[in-house]
Amino acid sequence: MAKPVTGFSKKTKEDKIEWLAKTYLSNNPAAVKTLKRYWNDDLKLQKLHDDFIENTLSNYYLPFGVAPNFLINGKLFALPMVIEESSVVAAASNAAKFWLKRGGFKAKVISTQKNGQVHLDYFGNEQDIISFFSEIKLKLIESVSTMEKNMKKRGGGLLDIELISKNETLNGYYQLHCTFETLDAMGANFINSCLEQIAKTFEAEADSFQPFKIANTFPEVVMSILSNYVPECLVQAEVSCNIVDLKQEDISGLAFAQKFIRAIQIAQTEPRRAVTHNKGIMNGIDAVVLATGNDFRAVEAGIHAYASKNGKYTSLTNAKIEDDTFRFSIEIPLALGTVGGLTSLHPLTKFAFELLQKPNAKELMELVAVAGLAQNFAAIRSLVTTGIQKGHMKMHLMNILNQVDASETEKKKAISHFNDNTVSHSAVIEYVEQLRS
Repeated sequence: MAKPVTGFSKKTKEDKIEWLAKTYLSNNPAAVKTLKRYWNDDLKLQKLHDDFIENTLSNYYLPFGVAPNFLINGKLFALPMVIEESSVVAAASNAAKFWLKRGGFKAKVISTQKNGQVHLDYFGNEQDIISFFSEIKLKLIESVSTMEKNMKKRGGGLLDIELISKNETLNGYYQLHCTFETLDAMGANFINSCLEQIAKTFEAEADSFQPFKIANTFPEVVMSILSNYVPECLVQAEVSCNIVDLKQEDISGLAFAQKFIRAIQIAQTEPRRAVTHNKGIMNGIDAVVLATGNDFRAVEAGIHAYASKNGKYTSLTNAKIEDDTFRFSIEIPLALGTVGGLTSLHPLTKFAFELLQKPNAKELMELVAVAGLAQNFAAIRSLVTTGIQKGHMKMHLMNILNQVDASETEKKKAISHFNDNTVSHSAVIEYVEQLRS
């Protein structure tokens, strides 16, 4: 039975691996070899990766791919995508190619405000805390003047502070709701530092506010933290064309548009479908967010919350026909950065920004929104025509072949065979076994 370890973080990487192998891996040399196989031969580069997080043992590789031919606001892009799921990059590429001949994608940023809160407990007279806030609001703003100096020079910084009472939903709960503009930085560290300083100033000033002293009831800071829900940091993307241009092999443009719109309506109505619908959108969004060194967990949380903004989880995309024109669009909140964090550290992230022609944060928001819209178009297009599995399993074929250690000759024969046959795990296994017998 394993025992707790002390001082693990202070051990060398070799010692950490040795302890883990002895404690959990029965001293399995193959397990240790696997970890070391993924070390980078460039020691400087490996040290850089080691320093990204604590207790690093090795590097975990994901494929870095590219989806070309994205015409966005009249400019061609190749989108970098980091993802492990078969068919995602192919689907994005196919959607880009489809819309390249139909005017491409249009995208625009609606707003860029981010926010954070100082969360407060106060069980006294509500009018007292309202009066107190009114009296010290300017001091709270001034308290972060030093730390926002550089951000202000670039046109960003703290925009406003508002006292909000949540007393009706949670007894004694108030918040200082702070809004920020962080420009090309995602801004998490900047926002959190500002919030903590505002909280310190708030508590210090509260100690000498006479009504609090008389009642012997003071507001208390519970925590100070940015929010990953950014409904005031919005971007929209859209494609459109005449319905005649939507004609598929065996279906007219009008029929395709009607089936497509119906699929969107189902996702807007049924949460069980909406979750999978939006997951497909996130396949595209997360892949570009990861490639550019941004926080995909924050993006995921904020976007899914936005899908529930009206009290019910629903589709992030919309589709309609207007005067013989098919329109398909998305609106999502995105807090992204092109400076800070991994964006200037990870070599492949630097490459991704070079590939994207060095976008600013607003431009990156547009590119990411388009990736999500393209992914959704490709998925719905498959669902209402050939079905999702045909294309997906064709891409998944290589994964199955690799699982059974198929030789290059076996792979070539299998690919040729399954061009005209349905791909399934059992069918591939059976075919490879027939080849070997």
